[in-house]
Amino acid sequence: MKKGGVGGANTQTGIKFEGRVDLLTKLDQLTDYEVNGHTILFKGEEVAYSYRKNSLYVFLKEQGVDYKNYISKRLLPDDAIYVIKDNTVYIIEMKFQIVAGSVDEKLQTCDFKKKQYQKLFASLNYEVEYIYVLSDWFRKEEYKDVRDYIVSVGCRFYFEYLPLKEIGLPVPKLN
Repeated sequence: MKKGGVGGANTQTGIKFEGRVDLLTKLDQLTDYEVNGHTILFKGEEVAYSYRKNSLYVFLKEQGVDYKNYISKRLLPDDAIYVIKDNTVYIIEMKFQIVAGSVDEKLQTCDFKKKQYQKLFASLNYEVEYIYVLSDWFRKEEYKDVRDYIVSVGCRFYFEYLPLKEIGLPVPKLN
């Protein structure tokens, strides 16, 4: 997104973000991908499932998991992608801003949140990875310590791009 809210309409191969763009919309635009509700298909085969915000808890309830038995308060992820072949849930949080604000401190919570999600998914025997997609705002030197911290606690981040292979999804072949 550009200042003033203009732009961001052009799609590119891969998952490149310019501002707050829906991950499933971007996936659905890629060659060989299709999104049907929560289901992510690649070449017609189910490869992953996506659960956003409160829909994560609907899924957990369907699996017989009452979050209150594991954590005291709901966490509402921007996206939780369960990748079948990896048996892993990738929690993806998008943090985009163009001025200093409360997101600064939210970046420092990934360790706590990852551990909460690990407790939540332990009974399903799912692995958990926690990933930020950050706007270029966070490339500033003043965020170096926070970026180092994110990595030091086993979380990851990318700037305005999310490599499919890093979340266990197949990469379409370019023509």
